[in-house]
Order: sequence, then structure tokens, then C-alpha cells
Amino acid sequence: MSDIFEQEYEENEDYSRLEDDEQNLDKNDDADFIYVDDMFLAKLEYSSEVVYVAAEKKSSNLKKGDKVIIQTRYGKDLAFVLGKMNASVGVKKSDIVKIERIANDDDLRRYSELSGKEAEAFKVFKEKVAIHGLDMKLIAVHFLLEEQKALFFFSSENRVDFRELVKDLVSVFKMRIELRQIGVRDESRIVGGLGVCGRPCCCHSISDKLAPVSIKMAKEQNLSLNSMKISGQCGRLLCCLSYEYNWYSEARKNLPNEGLHIYYDSTNFRITDVNPLTQVVKMLGEDGRLLEIPAKRFQKEGGKWRLPN
Repeated sequence: MSDIFEQEYEENEDYSRLEDDEQNLDKNDDADFIYVDDMFLAKLEYSSEVVYVAAEKKSSNLKKGDKVIIQTRYGKDLAFVLGKMNASVGVKKSDIVKIERIANDDDLRRYSELSGKEAEAFKVFKEKVAIHGLDMKLIAVHFLLEEQKALFFFSSENRVDFRELVKDLVSVFKMRIELRQIGVRDESRIVGGLGVCGRPCCCHSISDKLAPVSIKMAKEQNLSLNSMKISGQCGRLLCCLSYEYNWYSEARKNLPNEGLHIYYDSTNFRITDVNPLTQVVKMLGEDGRLLEIPAKRFQKEGGKWRLPN
């Protein structure tokens, strides 16, 4: 383990709080997936959720920026086509959404009108929450395009009994009301913002279908275990930690581990840092020497690493 890594390690910090709940991790077997070649990605603007759309003959000419009417888990609504999948990917059959039709001018006009009403609905919701004294933070409001239904996304640290609130909202809007309590990652996905890298949050700008992130990924990439540096604005581990994890994991299999003791040049050395990117290994000797050795010079014989003179 590198000296820098040791200095920034917060020994008493509970890093499990940065990880997702285990029950939320996707553990589906590969056998549950099918592979569809002609498939598109579409996005629900109000929740930044991405859905897979299998192209039929009538939608084979779809392109980025087109608007379509699809059946979402909330009801029929308008989605924005992000583009065609460049490669075949495994998707659960139940996750593939059917396109009802291409959005026409009337659909777009109504969508714009409903979007204008959402700002007023936001104010009404906050007023009702204050009246009922509920601990709820409203994140987003959306009126479905083809159904008399309003969606309210909110966050709260506790379970909320909002039955009376729903009755009040129904009396105001005269339609079905659905309140959905979301987690911190979902909140960041909807609201968006800039990450520590200065770029838009991955969950908002790229896709909500990101791999689960664990503290093991940060350790594998030799990152400082400082919660301020490895967590996003949602307070959970950075989504991008999963991007290069597999590469680091494979690269380290061909490199000696940090902390390993090796006898070299008549001195006992301890490996203090291994950099898979630069392929350089740092060693600290008992005599105080600090050496930087190309990783290719190390040899593994009989399950043990050695460094020929």
C-alpha cells in the first residue's frame, strides 16, 4: 500500500454508508437476458430514466432527437430518442419497451402545456406539505401526457404517511396522484449537477443503468479512501469508480502486491506502491533506499515474486 494511500485512509470511517444497499444491487443471471440487434435508447426527460426500445419496421428510421410515445412504468408518456445501440447488448425481455407511435404536433403541444403547469403544481405541493407538517423534499413533478395522472418525486430520511396529503392533492388537481419516495442516487439523477471532475453527473447525463459501486473498486484502483474524494453530491460512491475497475483488477493479477517483502541487492525491500498505469513498482529498503522498478523486471516463480539482480 502506498504511503499516500495510508495517509489519507480514515481508519474509523464507516465506508459502508457510501455503498448501495445490497438488496438494490442487480443480481440477475445472464440466462435471463436476450440479445436484440436493432434497438434504441430513449430517455424520460423528467426523471432522466433511460429505457430500451426495440425497433419495429415503423420505427426503423428513428434518429437521435425524435420524440415517441411509449408505455412507461408510470403510464403512457413521451420519451426522447437518444440514438440507436451500436452493439448488441443483453437486456431482460421485460425491460424492452414498445413504441406506441411517433409523437405528433398535438402531442408536443400538450407536453409543453403540461410542463408549464408543473411549476405551479410544485408550489401547491410544498404548501400542502407545510400544512400537514410532513418531512418531505419535493424533487420533481410531472403530468403524464396520455393519462390523467400526476407524479410527485420526493425524498425523505424517514417513512412518510402521506395519505391525507394525497387526498388534498386529488381535490386540487382532479386526477390520479402518485407519490414516489426516491433515494439519494435517484435524486442526483433527476436534479443533475457537476461532479468533482467538472463534468455533468454520470447518472444524469449518461445513463441511469450504471453498474453498482463498492468500496472495493476504490481500493483496487489505489484511490485515497477519503469520503470527500470518492463520493458524489449524492453522498454515495462515485459512479465512475466502476468504469475502469475491471481493467485494474486484471492488470493487478500480473503485478506484485503492495506490502510484499523482496530481497534485492543484498537488502530487504518492501513494495510500497504499484502503479498499473505506468507499470512502475516502488520499493523501500531497510537501508532507506527508495527504488522505482519497471514492473516487467519482476518474475513470478512457484507462486512467489522475485526480482533478479
